[in-house]
Amino acid sequence: MSAQPVHYESPSPDAYRPYGPEPEVEQPELRTLPRLQGSPREIAEQIENRSDLRVEIIRGTLMMSPTPRRRHAQTVDDLRELLRPCRADGLRAYENVSIPLPDDPDDYSTPDLLVCPVDMMDSDDWLLSGEDVELAIEVTSPSERPVGVADKIAWYAEARVPVLLYLYPAAAKWALYSRPTDEGYGTISQGKYGEPVPLPDHLGGDMPTKDLPRYER
Repeated sequence: MSAQPVHYESPSPDAYRPYGPEPEVEQPELRTLPRLQGSPREIAEQIENRSDLRVEIIRGTLMMSPTPRRRHAQTVDDLRELLRPCRADGLRAYENVSIPLPDDPDDYSTPDLLVCPVDMMDSDDWLLSGEDVELAIEVTSPSERPVGVADKIAWYAEARVPVLLYLYPAAAKWALYSRPTDEGYGTISQGKYGEPVPLPDHLGGDMPTKDLPRYER
């Protein structure tokens, strides 16, 4: 989903100003929010509790994503069905699970979908180490900026997510990344909708894409 950075200032450890510039579009639910205080993670939780936005913290910057369009929800549901074969290896696809940077739980991302061992979900913790994730999937929106996407991909490599799939429904393209290093992902495969994504065998192998929803420009 498209995410916009939210800049904040910290004059003292216990005081933060409201999260970013005045919205350009009518969003009364944001204008009426009271002053937000606390750590970046506490501010993120307050925003999520008082709005329908999803908030991540990427390299110390709060990133807000609006409610996704219906095609996005359909894409995620289709992906979950396509990933069913991986259940034979004790894996399952989940939403609303966040991944932190190593040693920094206040810097985290929430992919649209991730695949991990079922037994990893037997916990009350809301964060899952990137090394425990088998696959993370991001579905971009037409407004997603290439620079933002590149930064996010580098972030996932730093978080040590072994396999990352980016879908671009507006362009009907996909990109698959693997072998994370400190400099980014070592292996990249790209293709168009209609061409299968070469997932590892334990994730079901080649995943078809010809029927995935496409966004209208």
